[in-house]
Amino acid sequence: MEQQLPQFARELSPTEQQTIRTALTLLECQLREPGAAFTSSSSVRDWLRLQLATLDREAFTVLWLDNQHRLIASDTLFLGTINSITVHPREVVKAGLHHNAAAALLAHNHPSGEAEPSLADQRITERLKQALDLVDIRLLDHLVVGGMDIVSFAERGWL
Repeated sequence: MEQQLPQFARELSPTEQQTIRTALTLLECQLREPGAAFTSSSSVRDWLRLQLATLDREAFTVLWLDNQHRLIASDTLFLGTINSITVHPREVVKAGLHHNAAAALLAHNHPSGEAEPSLADQRITERLKQALDLVDIRLLDHLVVGGMDIVSFAERGWL
């Protein structure tokens, strides 16, 4: 399956596009490697930067994990505008059940380049944690990508 390129890469030369495609594929394979824990791995952050950092509107992605915290699937569930996005907990839970996930990592971008989570980000994360808890899916982290910076809710003690 051909790796989907981030928006910025579509304006590069074919050789540069292939290099990015290869990097994304390698990172994704590394994330699926047996025994690779998924809590705050640098490869996860690199993959998220490549996927989300240069988007011109907000995107909300969930990485679904098994009991050993290995990647099952990644879903971009919602797309927003340049400064907002609407996230529906019901749809997140539905996707988690579809993948039979045991755990989840949430991620979204701020096109402004500012990675600092907003109060709305904190509120929706709490709602999603509560909803996922009801179906025994552990929420491990919510990562906010702003340019090359990434803020982790778990590292800040918010989860």
